Amino acid sequence: MSVNFSIHYQPDNQRINERLITRQCNRLLRILDIDDRDLSILLTDDEEISWFNSQYRNKFGPTNVLSFPAAEGDQPHIASAAYRELGDIIISLDRAAIEADELDTTLHSRLVQLIVHGLLHLLGYDHERSKKEAQKMKKKEDQLISRLKQYRSEGMTHLAINVDHIATIRQARGITEPDPVAGAAICELAGAEGIVVHLREDRRHIQDRDVYLLRETVKTKLNLEMGASKEIIGIALDLKPDMITLVPEKRQELTTEGGLNVAGQKKKLAKVVDKMEKAGIPVSMFIDPEKKQIKASRDIGATFVEIHTGRYCDAVSEKERELEFQLISDAADIAFQMALRVNAGHGLDYLTTGRVAALDTIEELSIGHAIITRSVFVGLDQAVREMKEIIREANRIG
Repeated sequence: MSVNFSIHYQPDNQRINERLITRQCNRLLRILDIDDRDLSILLTDDEEISWFNSQYRNKFGPTNVLSFPAAEGDQPHIASAAYRELGDIIISLDRAAIEADELDTTLHSRLVQLIVHGLLHLLGYDHERSKKEAQKMKKKEDQLISRLKQYRSEGMTHLAINVDHIATIRQARGITEPDPVAGAAICELAGAEGIVVHLREDRRHIQDRDVYLLRETVKTKLNLEMGASKEIIGIALDLKPDMITLVPEKRQELTTEGGLNVAGQKKKLAKVVDKMEKAGIPVSMFIDPEKKQIKASRDIGATFVEIHTGRYCDAVSEKERELEFQLISDAADIAFQMALRVNAGHGLDYLTTGRVAALDTIEELSIGHAIITRSVFVGLDQAVREMKEIIREANRIG
């Protein structure tokens, strides 16, 4: 099985993520039990699809999607061993972008809808035959799109644990215990795929000694959260963590209160990204689930965005929580579409993590407070394993 993907046209204001669309196509073929067949997809513009219309259909002007089956006839012919090729689906990115705006959805989502529509045509469905056939085809489209939304990739969402709260307990007494470095080792042994620490300007919890020892001892991945201050930038360049996450930082806040306003300080943050890039350190932007912040992060060269999940976790009603979850889901989809890698975190606990972990576009969750507080009652090793199981189950069900 293979999906042969070609792009003949790149819109000025859109970035097509070939990997994401190919992955969705592969899933679609598996769902339809035709994953032993080959499919070709061409993304083009109105001009070229108009040419296909006039050349092969004796019609004039652009359409959103065209399908050309490799074998004429209905599904039984295509399923025969003689025809490995399903055929070609051609989509106008110009039409798809306009329709995405009209439907208030992402370009990626609209492309997936059109691919589903085109593939059903390759399998013998035709909404132009009759009203009954149109209803049958629409019902099948809706079913497939619903299945795709619930379908997870083979890779499991990673768990990165923030050990700041271990340091907070230590600093409350001004002594040396509990040690966040030792805590990080326990987290890794229990299955964590990363360790996160926030080195604040006021050093309220994590200290310089902690980050340098962690750099020497962390076996998975060390993510340094930091504000864009000159002093902390210098430490990061010297430390060389596996990645940094730029976050907003206020001295009076108890914890990070919201996402970084990347759009409002692009010039300043771009300089930080450039310095880190030259040092070989990937940069993530901790942002609210807003398209303008995602786009600004992409524009200044960030590798990752971390979607702020705080409002979702703090929601006081089901309606509010559902709204906030949808914002996270849409933001992750948009970021992935823009070729950014996507993480998420803040406020996630043993009740709220599952749904976010099931989102296919999110690679990693950063969780700290919930795990450290749970460890008071069951131990740190057990607290990590319980959270890992929640993520594993969310991935399995998805």
